[in-house]
Amino acid sequence: MTGRADGPVVVLAHGFGCDQNMWRLTVPALADRYRVVLFDYVGSGKSDLSAWSEERYSTLAGYAQDVVDICEELDLRQVTFVGHSVSAMIGMLAAQAAPERIGSLVMVAPSPCYIDSDGYRGGFSAEDIDELLASLESNYLGWSAAMAPVIMGNPERPELGEELANSFCATDPDIARVFARTTFLTDSREDLESVSVRTLILECSNDAIAPREVGAYVHARIAGSTLVTLPATGHCPQLSAPQATSAAILDFLEPSQ
Repeated sequence: MTGRADGPVVVLAHGFGCDQNMWRLTVPALADRYRVVLFDYVGSGKSDLSAWSEERYSTLAGYAQDVVDICEELDLRQVTFVGHSVSAMIGMLAAQAAPERIGSLVMVAPSPCYIDSDGYRGGFSAEDIDELLASLESNYLGWSAAMAPVIMGNPERPELGEELANSFCATDPDIARVFARTTFLTDSREDLESVSVRTLILECSNDAIAPREVGAYVHARIAGSTLVTLPATGHCPQLSAPQATSAAILDFLEPSQ
């Protein structure tokens, strides 16, 4: 926890294969005016690996309960939950489970479903996802080295892809396997229309993991939501375009200023 002790609370949640360090470039802009809460999901970063359970974390509900537990432990109410990638859907579920705890959502590069279907483009065919998961399960380190640059984008800045690959490689392969299946096989589309809190959707101008059709889909199904297209490429704008990401979040938090 960092920032202003008496400020409104912003909770930053990382995506698959990452940890709270992924937010380090956006935290300073927020910490001047807000109380910023950072955490690692069980199984990620410096969390207590002994608390991990395949049964609990085989659905996004297990991660959503983690979010609710953190808010209850710290007695947080009406926070702004900023979720990157799969954490956008986790935050949505947490807000449904504990509406008194989460007052608004910021979804960074969200995707409610990665698999294409009739009338919906998620960016991947079912065969694509099957191959991705099979590759991850057979050679996790090799998968990490190959996929991190694709996910990160920005080939002219290879250090970003290397950082993401290192983050993937620091995750226990068995835990990563379960989290990957939970992430890429979950379909949260039906839950979108039940979102009742203020919501900001941040998409990137070019994202191989969550194409812009996905941002438009999420925006259309969350009533009153705001969609902002960041001048950023790749799936991790908090690293590749931290100033633009922070500015968009602050504009949402302080609309009158």
